[in-house]
Amino acid sequence: MIGENTLETLSGYVGKEHVHPGEPLAPRTSFRLGGPCDVLVEPQDEEQLARVMRYLNLATIPFFVLGNGSNTLVRDVGYEGVVVHIGPALGQIEVEGTRITAGAGAMLSQVAAAAARAGLSGLEFASGIPGSVGGAVVMNAGAYGGEMCQVVECVRVVSPEGELLEFDRDTMEFGYRKSILRARPYTACSVRMNLTPGDPEEIRGKMEELNRQRREKQPLEYPSAGSTFKRPEGYFAGKLIMDAGLRGFQIGGARVSDKHCGFLINAGNATAADVIDLMDEVRERVKRKFGVKLEPEIVIIGK
Repeated sequence: MIGENTLETLSGYVGKEHVHPGEPLAPRTSFRLGGPCDVLVEPQDEEQLARVMRYLNLATIPFFVLGNGSNTLVRDVGYEGVVVHIGPALGQIEVEGTRITAGAGAMLSQVAAAAARAGLSGLEFASGIPGSVGGAVVMNAGAYGGEMCQVVECVRVVSPEGELLEFDRDTMEFGYRKSILRARPYTACSVRMNLTPGDPEEIRGKMEELNRQRREKQPLEYPSAGSTFKRPEGYFAGKLIMDAGLRGFQIGGARVSDKHCGFLINAGNATAADVIDLMDEVRERVKRKFGVKLEPEIVIIGK
C-alpha cells in the first residue's frame, strides 16, 4: 500500500488534483479490464515527470508507466504501486519543416494526421494505431511495412535519477517490437521525427486505404490490445492460431477473434484472468501442434 507520506510528496510535485488513490485502470486500457492501482499520478510537464520518476526510483516504490493502455492488460486484482500516467498534458505536437516533435502522451493517430496536414510522408502506417507516441517508441510500433524506427530522429527521456537526456536513433537500439526503453529504466518524454515531403492528398489517401484494410481485417468493434503475440520468425501468429483450430475458441468472456486469429478479444464480461487463461491455452496448443513458441506482445501488470 502507498502511505500518506508518498501521497503528499506526489501531490507536492504535480498538484493534489493530479494524484488519484485507488484509481480504476480498466477504463484506461483498450481491453477495458483489470482492477485498480494504489495510486495514479499524472505529471503535467517534463519537469514534474522527472521529479516523480526520481522520487519513485530513490524510494524504491513499485511503479508502472502507462500511456493510452492499448498494449496493456491489468490483472483483476489491480496493481500494487504507483501508475504514472503519461496523458494529454504531455501530448503537444509541433511541426517545423520536415520534423515533428510530439510529446509522449500524444496519440500516434493525431501525430500522423498533423503530418498529413503538413504534407509530410512517413507516418501513414501509424494513422490507425491506437497507442500513444511514448508507447510506440518503447515497443517500436509498426504496421503495414512501417515502423517507428524508420522515422524517429531522437527521443527525449527521463533517467531513473531524474535527468533529462536525448537518445538518438542508434542509442534507442530499435528491434522487432522493442527498444532500449523496454529493457532499461528510462521514460520517454517526447520524440522528434524526421519525415519526407509529399502530396497531402496522396498521404491522406494512403491513410484512408490502410484504415479501410484495418476495419475489414481486424475486430475493432471489440475491446482488445491488438495483436496479442509477437510474430515468430518465419511464421505469422494469427495463421498458426487459426491452423491450430482455435478460431472463435473462448474461455469465459475472452475469445480468439473470428475475423483475425491474432487478436484475443473481450467478447463481453471477460475478466483479465479469462484473457490470461486463453493466452496460455493458445500458446500450449500452438506449441504442441507446430513446435512454435508464441511470445506475448502485450504487457501484463499486477500480481
